[in-house]
Amino acid sequence: MMARPYNFSAGPAAMPEEVLQSAARDMLNWQGSGMSVMEMSHRGKEFTSICETAERDLRELLAVPDSFAILFMQGGGLAENAIVPLNLGQGGVMDFVLTGSWSEKSHQEAARYGSARIAASGQAQAFCAIPAPSTWQISSNAQYVHVCSNETIHGVEFDELPDLQALGSAAPLVVDFSSHVASRSLQWSRVGLAFGGAQKNLGPAGLTLVVVRKDLLGRALPICPSAFNYQLVAQNNSMYNTPPTYAIYMAGLTFQWLKSQGGVAALEARNLAKARLLYSCIDGSQLYTNPVDPSVRSRMNVPFFLRDEKGQAIADPSHPRNTAFLEGARAAGLLQLKGHKSVGGMRASLYNAMPLEGVQALVDYMREFEREV
Repeated sequence: MMARPYNFSAGPAAMPEEVLQSAARDMLNWQGSGMSVMEMSHRGKEFTSICETAERDLRELLAVPDSFAILFMQGGGLAENAIVPLNLGQGGVMDFVLTGSWSEKSHQEAARYGSARIAASGQAQAFCAIPAPSTWQISSNAQYVHVCSNETIHGVEFDELPDLQALGSAAPLVVDFSSHVASRSLQWSRVGLAFGGAQKNLGPAGLTLVVVRKDLLGRALPICPSAFNYQLVAQNNSMYNTPPTYAIYMAGLTFQWLKSQGGVAALEARNLAKARLLYSCIDGSQLYTNPVDPSVRSRMNVPFFLRDEKGQAIADPSHPRNTAFLEGARAAGLLQLKGHKSVGGMRASLYNAMPLEGVQALVDYMREFEREV
């Protein structure tokens, strides 16, 4: 049987082949129940066991302390940009560190529900660097401080989460970890709430993960929809409304696969190796370039540009050299390498399901393409 292509999509992203095969086997009849998971009542014993196992495996996988609630929700990261301020903002001041497109979207949405301030921004550096935490201007009355731990479009990440207490702030840290979750360890002692869509490292689109410190529950504004009130969702074990049942099931299978791979520590080592391989190819090339400060380069999302005959980076996706690169990549079984429309160029996403062999295949193709142009 022909090998599957390598899918470098930023999300929805590639899933482990073993997970897809397991889901296919159980599609019509999950473990002798006579039902597909898609047909189950979310309150029935079968799906209840699926959901409870998924939550237990995730808590173990991410080493989530008992002082945090794990919520399975819907709406993706964009919806959480509203749901977080509705639950934690209390109509007051919320601080944002802008490091790329996604933190910008979070800031813009939160302004609908309170005073959204910019504590720091990397915009002047074209979001190719992250302002040092020591330079952040955190409000004394901030209800929380928001960061995006990894920006999928601009390809920057926090090497470690900021310690707000060390910066003299008692505000909880809110982390959008959509493209980071389960790819590396997380310092929960520095976190008040973390959220992310599942469609990059955890499963299919449709499921949103929220991990929130329990002492932050019960602060929702009166206008917060009941289905998005963290306290109600927690009290009802993510069953206040009908959850995204099949997405939870698929995520649960992915959690088991992640555990079978050695857990987060093993995955982090593997992800570092993949990123180093690709960045080494880019840095050693005369054709490819990555503009991000090496100290904050993303392990998960690697944007890069081809240079033209004059050595200038080509952002225009319709440029003949970019078109030739993408067409050749597809022919080689390397899919979805086109950069985000807002920045152009190319982008390779190296999430947990991407094997080292896939990155090696990309590097081999890049080197061959450079020899031929």
